[in-house]
Amino acid sequence: MSESDENRRQHVLIFQQNGSGKQKIAGLEKYGKDKFRLEIVDIDDVLPPVLDDTSDYLPADICCDLVLDFLKHSDLSTDLAALCAGKNIPMIASGKKTVGRGIVTPPT
Repeated sequence: MSESDENRRQHVLIFQQNGSGKQKIAGLEKYGKDKFRLEIVDIDDVLPPVLDDTSDYLPADICCDLVLDFLKHSDLSTDLAALCAGKNIPMIASGKKTVGRGIVTPPT
């Protein structure tokens, strides 16, 4: 793939917890390999019910075209949504009740 082709691919940053986005990621890799450049952030730690500080799990800064949120922990999803909103990066959080500017939450 040439550098210009690589630059045309959409950079999708995917956050998953304990393999929660595995099937969706496999679909993107299979059917969208020429359209998307996937970067996957895996969070596989056992987490407490409440995370007052998510900085150990989420990056301080992100740069991408789209974020997909397959996280299970609501504190991680909430802080990820705030990070995306602050950077004007659209986020899809399927099946969640996360709200905010640039966030899409389809039912499945």
